[in-house]
Amino acid sequence: MTNKKQSPNGKQKGIHLKRILIWFIALILTLAASRYQRKTGPTYPKQFRFAFQEKEYEFELLRTHGGQTDCEIRLILPEDLSGRLIYRRYPADAPWDTVQLIRSGADLVGTLPQQPPAGKLEYHVELFQGNQFISIPDMENVIIRFKGNVPLWALLPHVLFIFTSMLLSTVTGLYTITKMSGYKKLMLATILFFILGGFVFGPIVQKYAFDAFWTGWPNGQDLTDNKVLLALIPWLIAWIGNHRSDRRWLVVLASVCMVLVFLIPHSLRGSQLNYETGRIETGAQSNPDQ
Repeated sequence: MTNKKQSPNGKQKGIHLKRILIWFIALILTLAASRYQRKTGPTYPKQFRFAFQEKEYEFELLRTHGGQTDCEIRLILPEDLSGRLIYRRYPADAPWDTVQLIRSGADLVGTLPQQPPAGKLEYHVELFQGNQFISIPDMENVIIRFKGNVPLWALLPHVLFIFTSMLLSTVTGLYTITKMSGYKKLMLATILFFILGGFVFGPIVQKYAFDAFWTGWPNGQDLTDNKVLLALIPWLIAWIGNHRSDRRWLVVLASVCMVLVFLIPHSLRGSQLNYETGRIETGAQSNPDQ
């Protein structure tokens, strides 16, 4: 009895299906990592839930605002409820200010005053039914950071290039682990897209938002800038190490580092205006969510 060898067409088909599976898995992992990074970051809206008249209600409070306008806070709540915003500058030992929420159809609407780029306010909502105070579980102050207006021509390429580099990084790592050919071209594409997203368009976005191209090492302690730098170094080492030979373990290490770095929440410990000095600082925020 003889063993049948796989035909060239069958072998090519198997490789093709393997590549499709790798790209599919990489896409799912990249989408999950991107979602986790954004949702756990300090710019994602803060969710609140409370019970009123045997019904549960949810609303969210914003934690970032861009542009040259005041920040509108809009809550979809029952008509029996009224409320107000209580806010002050952060971090600063300043008195609290109050803004009454105005009923607009099904919404309660209030505005927080515009702040300079990287300026922050801490605020919370108080709700009332007549003279009765409505207690909201886990009530706490929310920190919102203001930024300049970032044009779409700068923001969109930044996001697309960063996302593509994350995808290519994962694909390259999986290609290397499964001993697929072509991983060196993918490695180079990963580095190029990452440089475009993180070191070309990233600083442009940063300049529009906070009036500084780079606030990571050695200029500052911005965690977002520093993690981009930290993610690039292993890829450069892997590229050099695989230039004339195959050191696949360096590629796997670089891919794993990229995943770990991008699991760090976006905008964590970023730019913050010091209201006393008027200077923008990075890294040393006293609020754990910032």
